[in-house]
Amino acid sequence: MFRPSYYLGLDPDAKRIDLAKRLYPDHTFQVLQNNELSVADQTVDYVLIIAVLHHISSLEIANYLKEFHRVLKPTGTIVVMEPCKCKKKPICNWFMNWYDNGEHIRNEEEYLQLFRDADFDCNVIKRFRKCFLYHELFFSAKPKK
Repeated sequence: MFRPSYYLGLDPDAKRIDLAKRLYPDHTFQVLQNNELSVADQTVDYVLIIAVLHHISSLEIANYLKEFHRVLKPTGTIVVMEPCKCKKKPICNWFMNWYDNGEHIRNEEEYLQLFRDADFDCNVIKRFRKCFLYHELFFSAKPKK
């Protein structure tokens, strides 16, 4: 999806980083340590988060968002795609909790509020269903000016 020279993959799990390095040897991957990115202030155009946040507590996400604020350019954007509970879909919510290993699947407002609380403006791009019972939320977040 991204040219190797413009990509930095991060994960706190060293085993996942080792696997990524084997699969994509031309790309750069680093183990995230102490919730700090090894990137200078305001140098990142995009942060891409796909199916990660529902594995992380709200407190941990708040810490990551502080760091994203630091590294994003003023025009930078966070792009997020996450499983999402729906108020009027209890069977779908039950299935997602049963099927998915994530302990923190949130509803749309909960995801967006995490970002708003960290001083980001959010824009829902799309809500969609994967398979028959699995709902996803696709949104972007930009630092408030």
